[in-house]
Amino acid sequence: MNIAKTVMLMTLLTLVLVFAGGALGGQGGALFALVLAGALNMGSYWFSDKVVIKMYRGQQVHSGPLFEVVAQLCQRNQFSMPQVYMLPQSTPNAFATGRNPEHAVVAATEGILQVLSRDELMGVMAHELAHVQHRDILIGSIAATLAGAIGFLAHMAQWSMLFGGGRDNEDSNPLGMILLMILGPIAAMLVQMAISRSREFGADAGGARYCGNPRFLASALSKLETANQQRPMPKVNEATAHMFIVSPLSGGGLASLFSTHPPMAERIRRLEGMSV
Repeated sequence: MNIAKTVMLMTLLTLVLVFAGGALGGQGGALFALVLAGALNMGSYWFSDKVVIKMYRGQQVHSGPLFEVVAQLCQRNQFSMPQVYMLPQSTPNAFATGRNPEHAVVAATEGILQVLSRDELMGVMAHELAHVQHRDILIGSIAATLAGAIGFLAHMAQWSMLFGGGRDNEDSNPLGMILLMILGPIAAMLVQMAISRSREFGADAGGARYCGNPRFLASALSKLETANQQRPMPKVNEATAHMFIVSPLSGGGLASLFSTHPPMAERIRRLEGMSV
């Protein structure tokens, strides 16, 4: 279900890119923007583990409760053992990164060990391992590339309109260019966020299967949401917020459309209704 939804959303994002390229005068502009955005995002994809771990001052661990839980999950499900990092932040949270299961990193904050039981910690780390097994870092990088290309084309349209470049281009569509400037980046961001939310649901379901009990993760999510509301994580880089199991950013109402995470109540409801 989540795979089919992700494919549909990625297709929609591609169609927005095709429309944006057509509005600027053909496939050449869209291809150039796609290549440029791809080059920028591939660097992020390839080195994401090192960059993010350094950003949050993570230290690799080879023993202790966090390492033992990850090792147990990997042994049970016959996964490659990722690198395990502990982050010094007191706000409980966790994330996974890395370009593939053989070069993966899972990380959790020190605060998560203070609020979760071992079973709940197992549910959280199973969720993160699900992101690794589903290759969600790659999917997110592709989505970011497409969205970035659309944003680049919108900027090109803006400069073209300002300096009158569109008047000399028979293939350009002035109305399409105006719509691209206004709606293109918004549409791309909405679809990109929807893809991220879909992958979170997928990781919840996968994590529930990997740990053997959906209620482990459901209980953990409830505690993590409460803790993050009571003591938000300081100095969060918005570009990395989508990686965490619970969003470290606040927002509701209309802002939820641009959220990288699904509503917590819906995530918990789905988990509590699962059987494995």
